Amino acid sequence: MSLTRGIPLAVLIAMPLVLWTPALAWDGVDSNTGDSVEIGKGNLVRPGQDIEIYDWGSGEYRDVEVQSIQDNGGSVEVEVYDTESGEYRTLEMED
Repeated sequence: MSLTRGIPLAVLIAMPLVLWTPALAWDGVDSNTGDSVEIGKGNLVRPGQDIEIYDWGSGEYRDVEVQSIQDNGGSVEVEVYDTESGEYRTLEMED
């Protein structure tokens, strides 16, 4: 007996796509460079916490330390210290 009997073909085709979909991320922009950035799901974005961001401009993941968070009404400003470059960065994240 087949395990797929009675399951519509569209569901069988879509199932691997649903299981492979990456976790949701928090999208934003680096205020200094204009490059898109993502903070991956599972990062605790609180002052003093180390988080990992993906920088679309450089095409790499960066380890940063959250310095401050400020809600600006339509976006959230997250100031971070990039431990690899030694620079402070301001990330404007979608609210």
